[in-house]
Formats: sequence, C-alpha cells, structure tokens
Amino acid sequence: MTGIISPMAKTEKQLAVILLNLGTPEAPTVPAIRRYLAEFLSDPRVVSIPRVIWLPILYLFILTFRPLKLVHKYRSIWGTYDGPIRNITRALAEKSQRLLSRQHQEANITVVSAMTYGEPSVNNVIGELNSSGLTKFLFLPLYPQYASVTTAAAHDQVCLTLSSGPIPSFRFISDYHKHPAYIHALTKSIERYGKYLDNGARLVFSFHGIPQAHADSGDPYPEQCRCTADLVAHSLGLADHEWTLTFQSRFGPAKWLRPYTSEVMARLPDQGVANVLVICPGFATDCLETLEEIKVLNRGIFLEAGGKTFRYVKALNATRDHVAMVADIVDEHLFQDEK
Repeated sequence: MTGIISPMAKTEKQLAVILLNLGTPEAPTVPAIRRYLAEFLSDPRVVSIPRVIWLPILYLFILTFRPLKLVHKYRSIWGTYDGPIRNITRALAEKSQRLLSRQHQEANITVVSAMTYGEPSVNNVIGELNSSGLTKFLFLPLYPQYASVTTAAAHDQVCLTLSSGPIPSFRFISDYHKHPAYIHALTKSIERYGKYLDNGARLVFSFHGIPQAHADSGDPYPEQCRCTADLVAHSLGLADHEWTLTFQSRFGPAKWLRPYTSEVMARLPDQGVANVLVICPGFATDCLETLEEIKVLNRGIFLEAGGKTFRYVKALNATRDHVAMVADIVDEHLFQDEK
C-alpha cells in the first residue's frame, strides 16, 4: 500500500477508522444542490482554472443554472431518508466496525464515515472522535484508484483539520486499486451476472474520468484504472476482446480521459455487440453517476443505437465482500506491527 503517514504506535488499541467519500447535497432541492456544488467546485483540486477566471463563471453561471438541471436527477435516486452516498457509506462503516470488533475483541475500534464535501464533514467527525478520547486515526478514502481530484482533495481536508491542534498519530491510505480483497469483491459481484457473459455480453468497465491534463502531469489514475480492469478480467478468465475500459462523467470543454463511456455505448451495436454488462469499479457506493448517468442515460444511448440488453452491476456498497475488504485493509495497516 502507498500513502502511509505517521505509523501507529503498536501498544495503543484505541483506533478510529474514517471512511471518506466525496459527499452529496443535504437534500434533493435546488438550494441544497447549489450549496454542495459551491463547496465542491470551489476546490482548486477539482477545478484548477485560476480563481480569478473560474469563480465568476462558477457563481454567475454554473450555480445559477446547473442546480435546476440536477434537481430532478437527485430526486430520482434519493432514498426515503437520505442520499445513497451518505446512506450507504454510513452502513458500510457500521458493518465494518461490527466485523472488526469481532475479529479484534481486545481493541476499541470505531469506524465512521465522513465526506470531503458536505456532511458529515471531516472537521466535525474528527472533532467528535477527539472529544470521545480517540487520538489515533486511519483514513481510508473510498477511491480505489488515486486521483488528485478525489484522494488528494480528501487528504487536504484531513490535513487542514488536523493542523488546527496537536497532530495525532495517523495513517492515510492513498489507493487500493490492486488489493486482492478489492479485486475479489469486484470479481464476485460480476460473477452474479455470469449468464450474461456466458451468452456473449461485453463487459464494460466505466471509470469516472479526469482531465487529460492531469494524467499528462503524472497523475497515476488512468494506469491504476487499467490495472484494476485487467486484474478483474484476468480473474474472470476473459479474453481481451471480451471487455472494454471507458471513462465517464466528463465536465466542461477540456479533453478528458478517453474513450468516453457514452461514445462507446453509441458505437458498440454497430460493432456487433448487442449485449453489455457494465460495472463502475471506481465508485465504492452507488450515486448519481451510476444510478442516473449509467443505468438511465447510457442505457438509453446503447439501446437507441441498436443494443438489445443492458445490465448494470451494482457498486460494492455495503455488501459482505466490501465489508470484508475494508476489514482486511484496516487490519493490514492498524495491526501489522503486532503480527
């Protein structure tokens, strides 16, 4: 694993694990979406355009019109009580704590969730943990593949919060794109749809895109995405022609990583691919980009282009295999000195 900071003291058994996710609006309403986008899109990690140019565009145009376009999409995926990212990440944390507590009964392990943007914020979560006496942390961003716009942005929030007082002992995991438990969990999730692959469906790995300029500057994200896809395809026993890697969710006029998922979906039927099975391995939990962009928008693109069947493999969410993966990663980093 990479990105480990400040090793834990092996004699301390009080441990706080924070699962970090991107965030979501507080509610599927225009004002809530506007507040969320203002925080998210103001981060220089997310949009690297000079502030003097970007902020007027953001506040005069994007925050004026984009929330109106997104509100019906958020409402279509919203649960009874909360949005899927916050709800599922919370459930994953609770289940992971129960498993880790059973595996390490001698330790006081607390597992909680936090969001880089929105609530529960990193600042508030760390404050609550400190108030309860926990001072040793492991931060696990739920971004399997490292990207500066996600992982580094989460790290920025952590460091900003911790710098306000005595810096505690902590570790930060920057990626787990080839961790055996992660590859196993993805493989098992796809195997549940094995009949579609057996009948000739093309497996499509759709990862969230990043600007091509980030990759050109050395961001390892595209290579880590390809590594993940290759390992899963190998685990499934797929030949190269039986799977495809794409990138989704591009934003703005700049070039992003290619090939674009939407363009691939439009082309596949003309290439003789009538059936697809789509998985989004970079999303630990289902969200707007999977439930609406993939299951609705890209499904429509594929079927309108002449495709016959489109199946989406759910994100790992709070499934048993995902919980086991979190526990394995936590165990490796928090308890390795005791083995």
